[in-house]
Amino acid sequence: MRALEFLQRIDDEPVRPLYLLCPYKTERRKHPSYEPLLAQRVAEKLTKRLVTPETRDLAFASFHADEADIHEIIETAETYPFLAERRVVLVNEAQHFEKGPASGPLISYLEAPAETAVMILVASAVDRRSKLYKACEKQGLIIGCEELRSNELHEWIQQEVKAEGKQIEAAAVKELATRAGSRLSDVENAIRLVCNYVGENGKIRAEDVAAACADVAEEEVWAMTDAIAASDTAKALRCLRQLMELGKSEMEIMGTINWLLKTAYYVAASPPDRRVPSFQAEKVRPLVRKLGVRKLRDAFRLCIEAELMLRSTGVDRTLALELLVVKLAAPRRQPQTA
Repeated sequence: MRALEFLQRIDDEPVRPLYLLCPYKTERRKHPSYEPLLAQRVAEKLTKRLVTPETRDLAFASFHADEADIHEIIETAETYPFLAERRVVLVNEAQHFEKGPASGPLISYLEAPAETAVMILVASAVDRRSKLYKACEKQGLIIGCEELRSNELHEWIQQEVKAEGKQIEAAAVKELATRAGSRLSDVENAIRLVCNYVGENGKIRAEDVAAACADVAEEEVWAMTDAIAASDTAKALRCLRQLMELGKSEMEIMGTINWLLKTAYYVAASPPDRRVPSFQAEKVRPLVRKLGVRKLRDAFRLCIEAELMLRSTGVDRTLALELLVVKLAAPRRQPQTA
């Protein structure tokens, strides 16, 4: 079952002793996708349904599989709940129990789970051939937490904004999705920024989204990107100095340049990485056209050299960054004619 479908009918679903929240695979996807915030939302809703606020401290336990002892987790699940009908045991990063010495005790428990416990396993990756997956499939419910489709993302934004007591225009929904991308954590952050920006105003417009989701430093970053793509060395250097005047450190700017090149590489790849927000993809596309995949790899090597210089003592960091920008903005060499 898909996570969105489960959230819509959660109150009507029978309670299972076991839930596995994991990536979702369909025929339309070559690889399963995973949305961690959606898995978190499902776990929260399930816990809220099964545990009252008064008994939460007594009837709810949360573990991380990469840190916890499997025997402690099982013992907690098998302990009779106090002042509650069921005990909820949440296990994050459960894929760590798919193999290794911890898998045996967990599989044994899953084959005969406690009647007074509900175990929620959250796994960011899962092998559908594993004993863990098959045990969950037999005894409980598999909930696929995939990235939302475009129409679902738009509806999600509308619902989240409504929960904040505001309305959002259709054009603003589209603008927010374009700028934030498909990752729900980025979308949620953008929603908070926009809601804070409009303040007491109850309606969000596209221009509000554009204003709230951008700042002066960001605009300078995009201006520098355009200048590099256009081989306008003078303008690229002016933008670099403006970023420094805005208080950005050399290492912070170095990280930004690395991010720009990485984003451009994802867009240049075949096929392009769909997780890159369309707003960012369009912004780096001139850089992609200038450099291409092969030149982007060369640009990464230049960044590594520049970063080593920045980390060395006695080096003029500003000069090191300026040299990097000059090299990146150098015009493409035209093929020699006979």
